[in-house]
Amino acid sequence: MKKELLALSLALAFTSTSGILHAEGSINAGKEKAASCISCHGDNGNSMVSTFPKLAQQHSSYLIKQLQAFKTGARKNPMMTAIASGLSDEDMADIAAYYAAQEISANDLPVLDDDEDEKSDSKVTIQSIIAQGSDLYRNGDLPREVSACIACHGPLGEGNKPAAFPALRSQHADYLIKTLTDFKTDTRSNNPENMMHMIAKKMTDDEIKAVSYRISMMK
Repeated sequence: MKKELLALSLALAFTSTSGILHAEGSINAGKEKAASCISCHGDNGNSMVSTFPKLAQQHSSYLIKQLQAFKTGARKNPMMTAIASGLSDEDMADIAAYYAAQEISANDLPVLDDDEDEKSDSKVTIQSIIAQGSDLYRNGDLPREVSACIACHGPLGEGNKPAAFPALRSQHADYLIKTLTDFKTDTRSNNPENMMHMIAKKMTDDEIKAVSYRISMMK
């Protein structure tokens, strides 16, 4: 079973990219078209609100895929659906090209929340939580069939452009926690073979937080 799970993770990461590749858009045109995105996603795609994703340095293939999902309703978000519904395929390609060309900003070290500070176990530190997340990211938990993140998202969180697997490095931890929780609860399910749902539903809340903290520190 362990070998089969690992094989599945690798197969999903490196095969079957049909229908994902898109023509590259215009960065200059995309900058103009992305003007309305600044209020949520920040200047140059680096959002200042931790629950809104950074778009800077994200693969254009992934951004296009998500905009199409918002437009068709496959991914649910009233605000993004309203925005995406008015975009043509060319608009999406241009906006994606612009954000892909921007440099993502680094994050400050996460701070323990009040609940974690109040834990009696003094060994719980932000470093120990990140270390737990690093182990889960690289190795997964095969006995519980939690696949390693590295298989699809790369050793440094760089993602996989041909397969439209997103880059995760330096993303906001709060957004990553929300996203994994949404996959876990079926709030979001627009992913190949429902893969992220299958992984996230087997993760504890502490594991989701740990791996999110770790990814947020990747550069």
